[in-house]
Amino acid sequence: MSDPAGARVLVVPFRVGQPMPAPRLDVECEELRPPLPDGTAQERLGVLCGAIAGHVAAGAARAVYVGDCVLTLGVLSGLQRRGLEPNLIWLDAHADFNTWETTPSGFLGGMPLAMAVGLGEQTIVRAAGLRPISAGRIVLADGRELDPGEDLAVAGSGVHRVGVERLLAVPLPPGPLYVHLDVDVVDPAEMPAVSYRAPGGPSAAAVRGAVARLASTGQIAAFSVTLWEPELPGAERSGAAAAALTRPLLDAVGVPRASPPPARPAAP
Repeated sequence: MSDPAGARVLVVPFRVGQPMPAPRLDVECEELRPPLPDGTAQERLGVLCGAIAGHVAAGAARAVYVGDCVLTLGVLSGLQRRGLEPNLIWLDAHADFNTWETTPSGFLGGMPLAMAVGLGEQTIVRAAGLRPISAGRIVLADGRELDPGEDLAVAGSGVHRVGVERLLAVPLPPGPLYVHLDVDVVDPAEMPAVSYRAPGGPSAAAVRGAVARLASTGQIAAFSVTLWEPELPGAERSGAAAAALTRPLLDAVGVPRASPPPARPAAP
């Protein structure tokens, strides 16, 4: 493990404020596991987002792997603290645009994009120190599985919604980009170890092509990845697919490739 102050890849293995196993990554990384209060999920997520924001603001993390999409609010807040107002590119099978009025389940993990624009639940936003951003600065790539009511909210929000393949062609906004990749955007036939499977998604190759195009712009200020489930069937396959997807982003923010193991000495 590297010193936290100098870590370039941060792993925050929590889902809705509860610890989860951290999968093995193919880069050197620092795990963030701050002490959390015995409180509500919002209170715990607020502490986690605040801790992430501190690392990002200090320039100690430009690549952040998270257990759920709510923790992206910490990355966004950290970029704001650095004086940046990035546009957000959100690749996900889901829009995560529910509020308490539209959610069928009450699941906080389905709300962070709405939170980021100042809608619905704002406890975590305030705890993270985030200033809500304009929906017009968000590009939602895919978002194929929306809840009733959530679909209308997205359509009327000003969020730009495109297919993943369109990211290869559409003009991108100028200025810094924050890219968030939820690996469940990939069709579950190739990314099986995810909690909320949404059939009918793009191939891993299509998603990697879109990611590579984003990485080639030179505009990426930070990116985050929602982790796959290391204890579900297909986790090894999912991890390998995720490593291929994220390599262009890691290269874009200057994270070095893992050193190869030392060669064995030749037999005498």
